[in-house]
Amino acid sequence: MVSHMKTTIEIPDPLLAEAKRVAEERGTTLRALVEEGLRRSVDESRRRSKRFRLRRAAFGGSGLQPGVREGSWERIRDLVYEGRGT
Repeated sequence: MVSHMKTTIEIPDPLLAEAKRVAEERGTTLRALVEEGLRRSVDESRRRSKRFRLRRAAFGGSGLQPGVREGSWERIRDLVYEGRGT
């Protein structure tokens, strides 16, 4: 069962007038329009608060091959692009 609570909020007159106009254009009530806006705002806030988790992409092996293990990033880059143009 969904319960409802009445509350009072202060909305600037120009915003209220615009909201009433939009509600009328959509064929809905001001209450429904305000509820929709609140739901969107809450949903957006929840989405932003979820932390990104990078999936584990490790695979079996013994690490970098000899010759690369001791090399610099420049050496690794050279090996990656070896034989691919100039």
